[in-house]
This record gives sequence, C-alpha cells and structure tokens, in this order.
Amino acid sequence: MSGHGAPDLRPQAAGDLTVHILASSWHREVMAGLVAGAERAVLDAGADAIVTRVPGTFELTVAAEHLARSGARAIVALGVVIRGGTPHFDYVCDSVTRGLTDVSRTHAVPVGFGVLTCDDEAQALDRSGLPGSHEDKGYEAASAAIAMTAIVGSGR
Repeated sequence: MSGHGAPDLRPQAAGDLTVHILASSWHREVMAGLVAGAERAVLDAGADAIVTRVPGTFELTVAAEHLARSGARAIVALGVVIRGGTPHFDYVCDSVTRGLTDVSRTHAVPVGFGVLTCDDEAQALDRSGLPGSHEDKGYEAASAAIAMTAIVGSGR
C-alpha cells in the first residue's frame, strides 16, 4: 500500500488563507471523494476554499499557472489518470507532474499534488477518500499545500 509510512499532516491553523482547489471533471465518483477530502482539510485548518473545475487532468497545469500568476497562496491540483492501452497515460502523467512542479517552483506557491495515476478504477477509488477507501489523497494533498505555506512564507 502506497500510504505506508505517510506522515501525519494534520492541517495547521491557516486563518486568512484561501486554498484554490483545482479539480478535473473526469471520473466523477473518484473526484467527488478527492474534492470532499481537500475541502475537509481546508476546513480543518480554518481556511477558505475555492473549487474550480477544469475539463481534464491535463488542464490542471494551465489553471494552476493562472492562479499562481494571479497571487494564489496555496493550490491543490486534483485529478485521475487511469492507464489504458496506449501511451496517452504516460504523456499525461509526465506532463502534469512536470507542469505542476514548474508552477510551484517558478512562483514559490505550494501546489498540493492530488493527481491519482492508477492502473484501474478500483485503485483510484481506494485512494479517493470515499467510504471504504484506504487512503484520502484529496485530504493529504490539501494538508501538504497548507503545511507548505508556512515554509515558503505565503501563509499566516
């Protein structure tokens, strides 16, 4: 299980922070769990959340870039890519990972990475934070972004 050894990142108090949650529109059930988990982490930190839907996981990068340029202090990127029979999976996963990393590094803005890259839908559901899931990657991604605001000086 990939969650083995994970840190306990309970969201710290983040008072005046607004966390921008970007969420892909594909795989509705999985995404519902990821978004709910991210919103719960933001609420636990006492911060505000703005959820914006994008068409797919590939589009998370340009939306994150726009938010970072617009002064966002914390971004959470949520998506699902499920392996198929073509190299499309590899191209999308690589592009999104590199793109979100570049946004975070270029703008010194925490970007919580909640993009599930799974072999099948069952793996995605198991990480979605829905009842019966073993992991809650939406909550984890938002918690990480909130924790990083203290480190990069963006949060109060």
